[in-house]
Amino acid sequence: MSCTPMHDTYDVIIIGGAMMGSSVAWWLANDPAFQGRILVVERDATFAQSSTAHTNSCIRQQFSEALNVRISQFTVEFIRNLRANMGGDPRVDDLEIQDFGYLYLADTEEKAAALRAAQAVQHSLGAGTRILSRDEIAQAFPFYDLDDITLGSHGTRDEGYWDGGALFDWFRRKAVAAGVEYVDAEVSGIETAGSQVSSVMLASGQNLSCGHLVNAAGPRASHVAQMAGLTIPVEPRKRFTWVVKAVRPLDRVLPLTIDPSGVHFRQDGPETYMIGAAADPDLAVDPDDFNMDHGRWENHVWPIVATRIPQFEALKIVTEWVGHYAYNTLDQNAILGSHGEIGNFYFINGFSGHGLQQAPAMGRGLAELITTGGFQTMHLSPFGYDRIAAGRPFGERAVI
Repeated sequence: MSCTPMHDTYDVIIIGGAMMGSSVAWWLANDPAFQGRILVVERDATFAQSSTAHTNSCIRQQFSEALNVRISQFTVEFIRNLRANMGGDPRVDDLEIQDFGYLYLADTEEKAAALRAAQAVQHSLGAGTRILSRDEIAQAFPFYDLDDITLGSHGTRDEGYWDGGALFDWFRRKAVAAGVEYVDAEVSGIETAGSQVSSVMLASGQNLSCGHLVNAAGPRASHVAQMAGLTIPVEPRKRFTWVVKAVRPLDRVLPLTIDPSGVHFRQDGPETYMIGAAADPDLAVDPDDFNMDHGRWENHVWPIVATRIPQFEALKIVTEWVGHYAYNTLDQNAILGSHGEIGNFYFINGFSGHGLQQAPAMGRGLAELITTGGFQTMHLSPFGYDRIAAGRPFGERAVI
């Protein structure tokens, strides 16, 4: 990755080269209708601090909004046919999903009603989800303590771990092969002229003219927007992950279990399990803050896990890390599309933890918007910036 752009003018400049930026770049570069020059500006050539690098890399069908279900279904088909989608390159492997499924647990009638309503939406779209009574959960997964549980919603297929890192790598590599230029640089300013972005300034002092500007800066999205005089309700929030071994392993695969407390845990390897939780208080942090809160494990997370699965009373931490959600404080869903008043400034931000599984559809949609002025293959307008300006939340309730 070079540190200096080859040109002074680009048709599209994408700020942020991790999963979202590379998805947009790949879709644009492989659209025969787009013949322009593309530059991706990435401040960290290693991607080590990106949300993409810290993801738990899972996919689910269990959303309450039909559009989110369809987006995940598109990703399932896209990654399972990745070689064909990447032009038949024999180096590219099709990706599979470890179908351990998600299991949402409800401990109140209100939560149970929400799970039933969401599952009806999923079922109408052909998703393999099912509602389980407490007795049915106990029969399928006898290791849970279910004294406080009313029912659960479980995914039987197309839900689980997949290799999101491989998809990111191929998006980026194939974008470069198609002529997209990546530079290791930091944006220091954005100039506007009337209702358009006119240029991007790099910390090196170089000024780059552009026709379209894409904000794909993940947890730093608000900072990029502010450079153009814009605001979006996206902030970095810490999410903790632990990989553990159990002294008494389970006798069957552990679904990705969403406890009513918000703590979640799943099978990771043959003998390891992955556990995740939010910070407390769950507030905005500096995007460079990756400090672990060890008390969060001892005082909150481990007691919840050990109560729900008594066999997990004795756990040994194998590894742990901190990542960041690009958290949309309005509704924890994506902001996609043009700002409107500055018509060539585009958002692909605020995914709040489910960006990796949405990257193929969202990158395609934004590429269509840039190339044709509208969405062509999936109606993604509900994620538009207009709802942010109006304070009108997208209605998704199944947020982890």
